[in-house]
Amino acid sequence: MNTSPFPPQGVGSHAVTISRVADNQWHAIENDLVAGRAHASRRLDGRTFVSIDTWRDDIFDRLAAAMVADRSELLHTVVDENDRELLAGWERAGFTMSRREYEFVVPTELSARSAPPDVVIAAADEGPLRLVDKAIRAEVEAAVGWHTMPAEVLPWQGGTRPMDPAKYTVAIRDGRYVGIVRVATRTRRPRIGLVAVLAADRRHGIGRALLTRVLQGLHRAGFEAVTAEVDESNTPALALFESLGAQRTGTTLELSIHPGKA
Repeated sequence: MNTSPFPPQGVGSHAVTISRVADNQWHAIENDLVAGRAHASRRLDGRTFVSIDTWRDDIFDRLAAAMVADRSELLHTVVDENDRELLAGWERAGFTMSRREYEFVVPTELSARSAPPDVVIAAADEGPLRLVDKAIRAEVEAAVGWHTMPAEVLPWQGGTRPMDPAKYTVAIRDGRYVGIVRVATRTRRPRIGLVAVLAADRRHGIGRALLTRVLQGLHRAGFEAVTAEVDESNTPALALFESLGAQRTGTTLELSIHPGKA
């Protein structure tokens, strides 16, 4: 356990000790009581996200400083854009905005949208799904970077990453997969985790037809709406969701800091 005391702040104050109680946890102790907690967790996409639980700014600042001092990797945190107090706390710690993501609620009751005549929309098979997944990831990484994709969409790991074809619907053209939609259902509302079409096959209505088919299926299953998150820089995706009647419900900021460069 690593401990770091801080002097009292004002008359009647007690010294606060920051203790690293585990590799990824810190406690602020004042008067033998826990006055705040901090936590770092490594997500499946390999990135480390941090959080702090305290109602006091001075404790928040000390916990943030302790985490940054103890970690060497790039750190991230997520804040609702309207939570100005929390945002200010992370900014005091040296975190800066790396991403803005819009949150949407999307209705599932939609009119039918036909796919192009040479495109078939179907359930996915794992083999060709992996191939198109890898190709799409390479295109995104070469353009805007995979970091702009929703956090739940895992990075490519050389073909070893588990893939559940049941979560995907695909568009097939000339015998090859050219587009995919991924749906996460282990939430209160289903979430559209990914909508993507290979660059050479875009601008033919494939993405819209894919998404419409998936939403209609969810409507028949009893879901009136789904959620989705879209990076503010992804203009085509924003236009697609808004054209389907999606309503923006919030904005999330991702903040980052590299301790070695802070």
